Amino acid sequence: MRLKKPKRPNETVLEDLTLSDADHELIAAANAVLERYYKPFWHTVAAALRSRDGRIWTGIHIGATVGRLAICAEAVAYGRAVLEGDATIETAVAVRHPKPEETDRELAVVSPCGACREMIMDHAPDARIILKDGDALLKLPIRSLLVLPYRR
Repeated sequence: MRLKKPKRPNETVLEDLTLSDADHELIAAANAVLERYYKPFWHTVAAALRSRDGRIWTGIHIGATVGRLAICAEAVAYGRAVLEGDATIETAVAVRHPKPEETDRELAVVSPCGACREMIMDHAPDARIILKDGDALLKLPIRSLLVLPYRR
């Protein structure tokens, strides 16, 4: 995916939003983690990220009775990339398990929460995020999901 020159500040113009075979491999890695470790309430989202060197790092959401202590799957995956890899994020994806009351029982790609968008922007401002728009999967720059990030 190549970026065209923006017409206005903070505007991102994309040439191609389609996913590559490597992107589908990333989704499959997240799905595999969730299929293996899913536990209602405790482990409901999995993430996978590909570092610039091509390695894939996975993580699982860690639920907690006290909600603010829960840890997102993206943060777990990124922690692994920092400790075991090169601490970069080229592309990231998260998938969630359906809720018990939902009729569609398929795992689904989901957009990162606001806190994860901030974390990814802090550590990898050129990262791409795979997300779902209607029935289509897209790959967008993190900057397009968080155009006005928090700054200290």
